[in-house]
Amino acid sequence: MPHADINGQSIHYEDSGGDGPAIVFSHGFFMSGAMFEPQVEALKDRYRCITWDERGHGQTVTSPEPFSYWDSADDLVGLLDHLGIDQAVMAGMSQGGFLSLRAALAHPSRARALILIDSQPGPENPETLEGYNQMIAAWTAPGGPPQEIVDTVGAIILGAGFDDPSWMEAARNMEPDTVNQIYATLTTRDDVTPRLGEIGIPVLVIHGDQDVAISIDVARAYVTQLPDGELVEVEGAGHAANLSHPEPTNAAIEAFLARL
Repeated sequence: MPHADINGQSIHYEDSGGDGPAIVFSHGFFMSGAMFEPQVEALKDRYRCITWDERGHGQTVTSPEPFSYWDSADDLVGLLDHLGIDQAVMAGMSQGGFLSLRAALAHPSRARALILIDSQPGPENPETLEGYNQMIAAWTAPGGPPQEIVDTVGAIILGAGFDDPSWMEAARNMEPDTVNQIYATLTTRDDVTPRLGEIGIPVLVIHGDQDVAISIDVARAYVTQLPDGELVEVEGAGHAANLSHPEPTNAAIEAFLARL
């Protein structure tokens, strides 16, 4: 499996290759680049699709020092450098959207457009943060999390109607120190909402209308602050619309890409 040495990390990635316009997909918390398989399969005959495992996820082992999503944004751009890609559409689900937004802000010439799936520019909701803290404490406790916690976290991340236990089993096997590290990155991120007006490129916001991690109301609000933003609501989808509802998600992505 290919890895690239970027910013002191050994980043695992997959590249469909080809001469088409490049799209780099960034995954969510507790996930990996493989979560975009439905999108890569639909697009790879016309687009160069790159997926990657972010720090501490999948086949990318993180170094022990703290990091932010600005660092992850630099990882994304470093991967583009490694692959010789000057500019790409940056697509991200949840956490992947956090870092893609920051990549577009920090390296505006490298982003052709943004696709934000079940993501947001702001920090975690303080009302839900205490519950998340308790779940992560149980997840990293000796003996690992009870099945009830695994099921709850799976429902939050994947959506209540999506049944694929392999994702949470992979997360269950993460080292506790890694879980604590990536959770600290998630919960201490800054708020980039005031900078949305700086993003002059086209932005497609795809959001499940049943998302309990980031409410659809959040997407409806922030898309109005984007100079060139468009919202597609996926009926019945939770927090991972690209996995649970790939057909409408792919249709929205393909229509958006065709207009670029």
